[in-house]
Amino acid sequence: MIVPLILSILSIAAALVYVKMVWRRKAICFRGRHVVITGGSKGIGKAFAFEVVKAGGSVTIIARNMEALEKTKMELLKTVGSHDTQKVMAFSVDVSRDANSLDQVICEAEEEAGPVYMLINCAGTSMASKFEDTQAEEFKRMFEINVMGSVHTTKVVISAMKERKEGVVIFVSSIAGLAGLFGYSAYSASKFAVVGMAEALSMEVSCHNIKVCVCFPPDTDTPGFEEEEKTKVGQE
Repeated sequence: MIVPLILSILSIAAALVYVKMVWRRKAICFRGRHVVITGGSKGIGKAFAFEVVKAGGSVTIIARNMEALEKTKMELLKTVGSHDTQKVMAFSVDVSRDANSLDQVICEAEEEAGPVYMLINCAGTSMASKFEDTQAEEFKRMFEINVMGSVHTTKVVISAMKERKEGVVIFVSSIAGLAGLFGYSAYSASKFAVVGMAEALSMEVSCHNIKVCVCFPPDTDTPGFEEEEKTKVGQE
């Protein structure tokens, strides 16, 4: 028990140092600004959305489940203040596969709420399985959702951010994106890939006044984590 605990503490400490190095963050004023969040109907993405709305910003949440999106949208609308320009929008898109729909959705959202100031790539999935028990298709699925989902959405907004000389792109990785974990060969590989992509992108766009940040959340009590826990049965 002691060794895993020490590794967890070291991983969290490394994550905090990494975030500080990648983005020396200054306070952001969200009032009058538009934030797009993938995976915004549940879990960490939903929590991000509430923080943006409470800070006076407009938010567009994107996920696959329209029922969950509408429920979250109604909850967010109850939080919206008295600012007439503050918008809350929800769109059902599979960011891992439907890049063409993303173009249309972002265009529609910007017509309503203005240009995207911040993109939070939060859509993701996880499962536990030993390497030899993990099918190649599962590796592919993990990369499609965790990596390509972020690629597709970022590609939609990055050019306009460069033209405006302003923007923030956030990628949600994981502690497993800093250290490979037993039973997470597919998940860790995908989250390592997210970190590498973010590092390279940060170098490319820093001269355009675009900030790139990576989040490394530990295990978090979300619907996604609840599903992940079910896959740990028998992984000894």
